[in-house]
Amino acid sequence: MKSDLPVWRSLMYVPVNVDKYVDKAHTRGADVIQLDLEDSVPPAEKANARKLVEKAAAKVRCGGADVVVRFNQPLSMAVRDLEHSICPDVDGIACTKTDSASHLRLLDELVSELEQKRGMTVGHTKFITMIETADAFFRIREIVGSCSRIVACNIGGEDFALDCNMQPTGDALFYPKQHMIIAANSVGIMPLGFIDSVAGFGDWDNFRRMVRRSRDFGFMGAGCIHPGQVTIVNEEYTPGEQEVEYARKVIALDREAAAAGRGSWSLDGKMIDIPIIVRAGKLLRRYEAIKAREAKTLAAMRG
Repeated sequence: MKSDLPVWRSLMYVPVNVDKYVDKAHTRGADVIQLDLEDSVPPAEKANARKLVEKAAAKVRCGGADVVVRFNQPLSMAVRDLEHSICPDVDGIACTKTDSASHLRLLDELVSELEQKRGMTVGHTKFITMIETADAFFRIREIVGSCSRIVACNIGGEDFALDCNMQPTGDALFYPKQHMIIAANSVGIMPLGFIDSVAGFGDWDNFRRMVRRSRDFGFMGAGCIHPGQVTIVNEEYTPGEQEVEYARKVIALDREAAAAGRGSWSLDGKMIDIPIIVRAGKLLRRYEAIKAREAKTLAAMRG
């Protein structure tokens, strides 16, 4: 994985034009507040909604969350949205209906110009690529590797299913999502989402089992459409205590084995070799990054 990836386990959608949601967003514990200009904003409100982004971003990040803005397509709307969204308090943008690598490079060029114009560091604004059409799906590997701003990718389940004339169920979307996970890892970015549908999110025990299964498939974070999802997503996309303890034991015993000239050895009746050792190291780095993020968030909440 890229060494500078942010920790974005939970990305909570908040319609930027609804004050009561914006005002409470910083209290929800999400790693990211995703200010939405797209589906949750009716067409008649979009022109006014984009004008609210900069002020809302400053407000929702006061609890330590990062801020991402999901903008609109077509390009004529995207340009207007980005002109109001590229600012120091916005850490990233969700690139809806990503079409191709050239599409991402065009957005990269536009964002770079806006960052320069506003005195920001070029590259400050990260990209989440959203694959939402059958046509884009067949270019996904090219898309996710198209520019250095890209830190994450997901499949926009509802739009993708609509474009493919399928129902947005876990079974129907299983292959596209697994393919996306592999493509994301091929370039070292984060796969975002769930392996199954979240339509029945009110059943929290079932939701937790589904999130845990999603992490097993390689997802590193996901969008949350309800505040109740945030705590579960944060917990399940964080390595558990037993996993961390086991990984630390693996790393410690590997040092001992290396000193004795052994490349493989056994632990609890299981052979330990290079892939398991590397996985343990990755898990510990992920855990440490999450704990650093949580400490930063706690400090922000305390003022």
